[in-house]
Amino acid sequence: MIGPLLVLSGAVLSALAFPRFGPGWLILPGVALFLAGLRTAANRAQGLLLGALYGITFFAGLIWWISELGLIAVIPLILLQASFPAAYGWWLARYNNRTDLVWFLLAIGGWALMEWVRYHFPFNGLEWGAVGYGLADQDWARALTPLYGTTGLTMMGVMAAAGLVTLTRAPRNWWLLTPVPLLFLCFWLANFQQEAAVYAGATVAIVQGSTPCPFEHCPPDERLRTFEQHLDLTKTIEPGSALLVVWSEGSTGSFNADPVQNPEIGAAISVEARRIGAWILVGSDRPLDDTHWENVNILFDPDGNIVGEYHKQHPVPFGEYIPFRPLFDWIPDLAQVPRDMIPGTGPVVFELQPDLQLGSVISFEGGFARYPRQHARAGANLIVVATNEASYGTTPGSDQFIGMTRMRAAELGLDVVHAAVTGKSTIIDADGALGPITGLGTEEVIYDLVAAGRTPSVYARTGDVLMIGIAALGLATWWRARRPLVGSLDRSHEEE
Repeated sequence: MIGPLLVLSGAVLSALAFPRFGPGWLILPGVALFLAGLRTAANRAQGLLLGALYGITFFAGLIWWISELGLIAVIPLILLQASFPAAYGWWLARYNNRTDLVWFLLAIGGWALMEWVRYHFPFNGLEWGAVGYGLADQDWARALTPLYGTTGLTMMGVMAAAGLVTLTRAPRNWWLLTPVPLLFLCFWLANFQQEAAVYAGATVAIVQGSTPCPFEHCPPDERLRTFEQHLDLTKTIEPGSALLVVWSEGSTGSFNADPVQNPEIGAAISVEARRIGAWILVGSDRPLDDTHWENVNILFDPDGNIVGEYHKQHPVPFGEYIPFRPLFDWIPDLAQVPRDMIPGTGPVVFELQPDLQLGSVISFEGGFARYPRQHARAGANLIVVATNEASYGTTPGSDQFIGMTRMRAAELGLDVVHAAVTGKSTIIDADGALGPITGLGTEEVIYDLVAAGRTPSVYARTGDVLMIGIAALGLATWWRARRPLVGSLDRSHEEE
């Protein structure tokens, strides 16, 4: 009975690490309790059940707010995400009779592999709920990410948790906790005697225009009125007061108000760009035909010309497109997604001034390390995350997503502009510190300085090497553990 109690306690603590609760460091004892519970499993069936218990409890506590879209949205997602720790528990339980060193290496390596797969599959994956995101409110944790990334921070947390589990079994295992201090030491050496750079600043304004009926739908003119509210707020911005004005995802009103397909909409935004003397980035949902559409960010220059677009690369499955649509035609709720989004093919970087290069991603993409990192590698030193989130009301969804974009800023070492239609919107410093922040459902304009001339971090250039390296170490240990030899570190001589 102790195993399920440990796992259930770990899942609850892990969920409490995220908004609207916290503090984020609760994720560390949460993972440790989960691993301690898994260590009690007598066989793979028990490991599977314990992993499923953790996964269902944790993800239900974390993403319950997606039920705003209906149970058909949240229940399959919870079960899908819970299948990863369930499979992890099934796999790891097989090796509970091995030495503490072998178990430790398998525990951390298996976690790395589990997370890497979860981040990419199915339908391009999901990163929500990773250990590193739970630590978004911790200054010390964000400070590590320019070298290791959020994925590396996740692995450091899991290593600490797994080391603690082995330490409680035998004090002689204290040395299994040393990898984490060594990684801290590497971070300190990498930053030793570095002088703080001084950067020129540029003012960014976020226009959060909200909708005529926040968190509800009020057809038939909701989309057009959303555009009008953003335009009216933009008219309050004084000439010369901002270099860049950012509207959010779908802020032009969508479909009937695309600035390219509707010249009147484009002309109205163009007038404001010239009046303010600023670049204006707006979001649009552009219909292509009866079955397909595009989700784009469109950039106007200070002369009012459209200079380019970024096309969203990662559509939301069952929200912006229906995978294998003919298989799901029998589900009535999916009729709300009549068109499939056509994804873009890569990053787009715009030069606002010689030392300020803009890269933008759209909504869901901000919850993945790889898309903003693409832009940083392509030369961007300012990132915009344009999102909508109007469907999630006053739930913790907005705060959880801001936690993820805080990690984008910290791991890339770049300022991030987080703009949402109904909020919350904010401007995040390169260390992950929050600037001014809007309310939910409000109509506001906020201003803040961003740095020009920043250089992307080590992580931006190297990527998820720590997670991949630990996954490879775990696979090598597994290969060795399943075929033990005399004299190995493994006590068991039982063949797989």
